[in-house]
Amino acid sequence: MRNLRMILAVVGLFCIVTDAEAQKVFVTKYKSDADVVVYETKYKSDADLIVFETTYKSEAKGCSGMWYFTEYKSDADVKIWYTEYKSDANWIIWKTKYKAEAGWKK
Repeated sequence: MRNLRMILAVVGLFCIVTDAEAQKVFVTKYKSDADVVVYETKYKSDADLIVFETTYKSEAKGCSGMWYFTEYKSDADVKIWYTEYKSDANWIIWKTKYKAEAGWKK
């Protein structure tokens, strides 16, 4: 329960800090370079965050779940690293095909 509170506090702070800018995301090769460790689940019901990958930078907004992936680390608002293990993740995400589904679930 304590870990859950800590994660929610970090997520909340992250959302406040990045809210003014687009949610530009860079996927790192190394866990040590990442701001957030992410696990992509196969099931929508397991997700904390439902993510829509947009091709337009202007569509990505704060912590709305609309992610624009950048090619360069310096362009990103947040750097993520994908883990194979759910227990290692800060965020559990599920990717959607629909913009309207994007956002925080839990």
